Amino acid sequence: MTEAVVGETPRAGAGAGVVVGDAPPVSARYRTYALILLMLINAVNILDRMVITNLIEPIKEDLNLTDGQVGAMAGFYFAVVYTLLGIPLARWADRGDRPRILTLALTVWSGFSLLGGFAQNFAMLVASRMGVAVGEAGCSPTAHSLLTEYTPREKRAMALSVYSMGGPIGAMAGMAMGAVVAESYGWRTAFLVAGMPGLVLALFAIFTLKEPRRALKAAGAAAARAAEHVPIRAAVRVLSRKPTFWFFAIGAALYAVVAYAHSHFLASYFVRNYTPELTELAAGFGMQPRGFLGTALGVISGVGGIAGSLIGGWFADRFGARDLRWYGVLPAVFPLLSTPLLWWAFLTPNLPLALLLLIVPTIGHALWYGPVYGGVQGLVPPGMRATAAAVLLFVMNMIGLGGGPTLFGIANDMMTNRLLADAGLTVSACHQAVGEAAAICATASAKGIRETMLWSTALMILPMICFWLSRRTIRQDMES
Repeated sequence: MTEAVVGETPRAGAGAGVVVGDAPPVSARYRTYALILLMLINAVNILDRMVITNLIEPIKEDLNLTDGQVGAMAGFYFAVVYTLLGIPLARWADRGDRPRILTLALTVWSGFSLLGGFAQNFAMLVASRMGVAVGEAGCSPTAHSLLTEYTPREKRAMALSVYSMGGPIGAMAGMAMGAVVAESYGWRTAFLVAGMPGLVLALFAIFTLKEPRRALKAAGAAAARAAEHVPIRAAVRVLSRKPTFWFFAIGAALYAVVAYAHSHFLASYFVRNYTPELTELAAGFGMQPRGFLGTALGVISGVGGIAGSLIGGWFADRFGARDLRWYGVLPAVFPLLSTPLLWWAFLTPNLPLALLLLIVPTIGHALWYGPVYGGVQGLVPPGMRATAAAVLLFVMNMIGLGGGPTLFGIANDMMTNRLLADAGLTVSACHQAVGEAAAICATASAKGIRETMLWSTALMILPMICFWLSRRTIRQDMES
């Protein structure tokens, strides 16, 4: 492949961010090893975040917590710390020793995940989850920056897709492990088991990951300038002048709104609408309904996410090498297939079919990883790659993680209240309802969450528009 790629020709005024040749500082064999290690670290990152999804009920019973408390603990407190610390930690990664930073982050979040198993009250549990968020905020921006320097330009999207593949692997392991371990040994043991793998991987990270900046400094000042730290104001100015970055960031965030909303409420949707079918299907596997559902949704998330990550990365590298505009095509077009399949899944009375239909939309939720993560790394100079990744994750998590489940919950209450109006009931009144009133509430709750699922899926048109618009600007915005 030639060095000149469409849209990457150095321009006057492009700045020092244009890297000629962009040659990787490590061997192909070491790059493969580092990619696998970083992917496993990302898997542990998501495992420690997702393990709590199937521990909510036993935690509530043991610590006498309310739904509001566990919701804030699992969502709000985590998201605030994660998003606010992401950019400062990325700025540190842009000028510091990234393997050491990643090792510290991994040790912090794994240690706090393990400490969650010793929590005796709400405050201790919140503190442990906030500690997990502190460590995880330093993971992906640092890893993205390292992988970008380890990897040749023409293979970058696939490398970041393989790294992102750790997300669905971790989600699958966390959701399934949380259900199975908690059923057999209790929720505290599930936290202990979740925290241990990260402490082991921290040893591999500190002793085996290489920092390319050490070699650059040894090679002389001219090479070191490629890794020079960029001040935050300069970084903001660069990003503000890159329409492609904002099309990618907003598109990914809007995709995340739907993905996070559905992932938080899918289990509730199936429990409310398929209770008899779920009980029967779980019994066929010798499992309890909630344990079976958590495992099934975890496997679906893992299989679909892995496939989507690999397909998206391969597509971006293969076709993006010919024309950078292809980076925005697959994320924009695939929802045309996944949206009707989601509607079908939410309308069919057949539970096994509904679960199977979720696999294709789950692929779509991961297709943008390679094009977006890989594309963003090429939009900026080397000295601000971690910062660019952190800003991307900040936008995604503030809008997606912070807004998706919250807006879905509000919309679901509104839908259910509308259905209850003729009976003179409300969502709040249903907490004390008995007899016929309780039956009316259950029916309205099941129908309300189904309607919210259907309407929220229609939001997929918004990220489609953003990704398609990125095709108009990516060739002039790309630097390396």
